[in-house]
Amino acid sequence: MTDLKSICIFCGSAAGSDPIFVDHGFKLGHYIAEKNMRLIYGGAKIGVMGAVASGVLEKGGEVIGIIPEFLCSKEVAHDQLTELIVVENMHQRKRLMHEMSDGFIALPGGFGTLEELFEILTWAQLSLHRKPIGILNTNGYYDLLIEFINTMHMEKFLRDGHKDLLIISDSFEDLFLKFGLT
Repeated sequence: MTDLKSICIFCGSAAGSDPIFVDHGFKLGHYIAEKNMRLIYGGAKIGVMGAVASGVLEKGGEVIGIIPEFLCSKEVAHDQLTELIVVENMHQRKRLMHEMSDGFIALPGGFGTLEELFEILTWAQLSLHRKPIGILNTNGYYDLLIEFINTMHMEKFLRDGHKDLLIISDSFEDLFLKFGLT
């Protein structure tokens, strides 16, 4: 069993085109709080990011946001978190997210979400950490990315063990089971 005390969520500061993205994020937030895990995330109060944080907070859970100073106004920093850590740049944000988290999950998002996901996957590939990494494939959002990852593997640009670093599910309960959380 994996000891997950803190889970880092990578996701969009936009809501996306389908209300299911925000709804799924909010429900994931409830689940995180109910499992007594601390949420580590990007610090915004809008979009999918805000939904996850609001879900945790509504259930009385702990939420730590980490946001670069230049994004405080652009991403509208959440003002009701347990703690908001303002850092100088994106590199410090990702370093702290890594240090403070026991696992990582990507929800729907854009370039920033993918960049965070792939950096943490690369660190795992290089054996810099052994923390679980997952994709919550809400409404098939990541289907084409998963297909591309399978192509990378098939074309021998991704080893078997490295492909297996990424845990994928369309259910957050199932994802946490695959992480080893009971």
